[in-house]
Amino acid sequence: MNKEKQTAHERLLKLCFAAMFAALIFAATRVIQVPCPSGGYMHLGDCFILICSWVLGPVYGFAASAIGSALADATSGFAVYVPGTVLIKGVMASLAAVIMRVFVKKAVKMRTVGFFVSGIVSEVFMVSGYFLYETVFLGLAIPAALEGVVRSSIQGAFGLILGVFFIRVIMKTGILKKMHTYAV
Repeated sequence: MNKEKQTAHERLLKLCFAAMFAALIFAATRVIQVPCPSGGYMHLGDCFILICSWVLGPVYGFAASAIGSALADATSGFAVYVPGTVLIKGVMASLAAVIMRVFVKKAVKMRTVGFFVSGIVSEVFMVSGYFLYETVFLGLAIPAALEGVVRSSIQGAFGLILGVFFIRVIMKTGILKKMHTYAV
């Protein structure tokens, strides 16, 4: 019985953290937008997507990342991207979580390497995913979609660097020891 209550408590805690991360991802994507001359915008949402995935894992990370990012697109005038964003940002978070888990299981000392490897793989997926979405589903010409690759790559690099920096700071506070995290 006690084990069931603890599990229910952990699920509720993860659900609350997922809602908080969805709000953070939305705010970092929607409020802090840097418009690009070629169209679209760059944002800091990827930073929180990575942190969310490392803390909550692939399922809750997928949900929070997909919801927060899609709401930001929908309210920013980019509703045409919402279906792609749900899938791309959700899978991006799941990839980062699963890859990070592999590194932590091998050796706790590999955490920093794991953060970077999982972040790089997930950001490459994000860049590739938006390129495919824009060319296949939105019908953009390849040169126009390649401009998006550059924009997304820069955004991904900043998100990765800030995400690793912030997760290291968060880990030093000890707050993550109070909850069952997925990979950190």
